[in-house]
Amino acid sequence: MRTVAFFNNKGGVGKTSLVYHLAWMYAELGVSVLAADLDPQANLTAMFLPDDRIEGLWPASGRERTVYGAVRPLLEGTGDVAELEPEMIDTRLRLLPGDLALARSEDELSSQWPDCLDGKARAFRVITAFWRLMESAAVKAGADLVLIDVGPNVGAINRAVLIAAEHVVIPLAPDLYSIQGLQNLGPTLRGWRQQWSARRGHNPVREISLPPGSMTPAGYVVMQHAVRLSRPVKAYDRWMTRIPSVYSESVLDQPPSRPVPVASDPNCLAALKHYRSLMPLAQEARKPMFFLRPADGAIGGHAQAVAQCYQDFKDLARTIGERCGIPLP
Repeated sequence: MRTVAFFNNKGGVGKTSLVYHLAWMYAELGVSVLAADLDPQANLTAMFLPDDRIEGLWPASGRERTVYGAVRPLLEGTGDVAELEPEMIDTRLRLLPGDLALARSEDELSSQWPDCLDGKARAFRVITAFWRLMESAAVKAGADLVLIDVGPNVGAINRAVLIAAEHVVIPLAPDLYSIQGLQNLGPTLRGWRQQWSARRGHNPVREISLPPGSMTPAGYVVMQHAVRLSRPVKAYDRWMTRIPSVYSESVLDQPPSRPVPVASDPNCLAALKHYRSLMPLAQEARKPMFFLRPADGAIGGHAQAVAQCYQDFKDLARTIGERCGIPLP
């Protein structure tokens, strides 16, 4: 099982849309995928499931069929992580449904983190809850790959989720805020990696599985940049030129080097264009942009854009696969 998280503490960069489309693309390429919605905003779940199904998962009493319902017994001290049957989306695609109630777990996850250093059993059970939930669900789904969507923050929930990730892909936009996000994110990941490494050896509960905590940066994806004559428009170009050096210094902790353009930066996984009117069509049809058909309104120029979108995400899926050791059929 490979685990890849998509993380940026700057919101609004298209992270959830990226996870959604890559989950579908990997399934299209023959990989069995589990998409884990561990963002308390639950936007990934909203992309996969219609409102009436989500309403059924979020009854007034009990949330047993969501990620919060699965970890709730542990958080409340009434049991351990409960079994959760993933939602079947397609033949090779399953979903761990998110839940807005997941935000309630922030305080408990925060308080248990330091107790791991004291070797307290409950602390390790709580901190490893998301990892064990995904591990169990992946076995149930027969999934070879887990794609993890997390919220745009550096809080206790994300820390507990990110230690379960072998690799981290960073979606970002060519703007000041994403540049600042990279500068915050790199030291945060290194700190969490070191802190979890210091805690692992104190685990007194030998029967529980511990997450890897590697959080290896796989690269970044520039999202929704506008293009004119095959070049980013001037408004974005200023920030595009800064991304490679900031990523190298802040995320990889490497010394400053000669500036390189995004297009030739080995850390850039892809620079995805703004697909403009394809996304509203995809939201209406409840399918990925690259699966749109004439019946969905993808006619004329839209049809060509759909074909390009398919190729873009196929290329990106293969690139991430190579970086993260994901075997593709």
